[in-house]
Formats: sequence, C-alpha cells, structure tokens
Amino acid sequence: MQVMVDLCIVPIGIGVSLSPYIAQCQRVIAASGLSAQMHPYGTVIEGEWDAVMTCVKACHEALHADGVPRVFTNLKMGTRTDKLQHMQDKILSVEALLAADP
Repeated sequence: MQVMVDLCIVPIGIGVSLSPYIAQCQRVIAASGLSAQMHPYGTVIEGEWDAVMTCVKACHEALHADGVPRVFTNLKMGTRTDKLQHMQDKILSVEALLAADP
C-alpha cells in the first residue's frame, strides 16, 4: 500500500540547535531512495508502507547512534485506494485553482 507521511522528528536532550540532527535524518531519507520533500517543520515522504516505516525507524536509529538520548516524532499519514497520488499532484491541484482566481 502506498502511503504519504509528514514526518517531524525532534531530538531531545542534545541542546538548542537541531539542524545537525535533522541533516542526519535527511541523509537517511535520501539513502532510502524514497521520494521526499523537506519543509521548515518536517519532511513529506511517500512510498510503499513498509519502506516508509523502515525509513522512519532508521531515522530514529541514526539519531540514537549519534548520541541523542530521546527522540520525539510527530507523524501524519494518509493512504488512498481510489487512485495513486503523489505529493506533487496535491500541490499542482491547489496551484491550478489559485491560477484560475481572477
């Protein structure tokens, strides 16, 4: 089953600057080969359910391996069975409506 998730990982117990740890997660996501798009408060990842969940787990494992004692994750997810839809399709749909505005 295809799934699209909005992943927000928050390393806890490592100080104020999170960007080195977020960069580490981005490396893990890129290595997974899944389609992903980072945004200011997380990353949207799409692909087969098991592959996406394996990627989320790998992000946790990488942060713990880097010395992060605690990881909090907020995960929003959606699936569809009526059609195959990618994250870019959702964006283009809204942009088309906006372009039609007077």
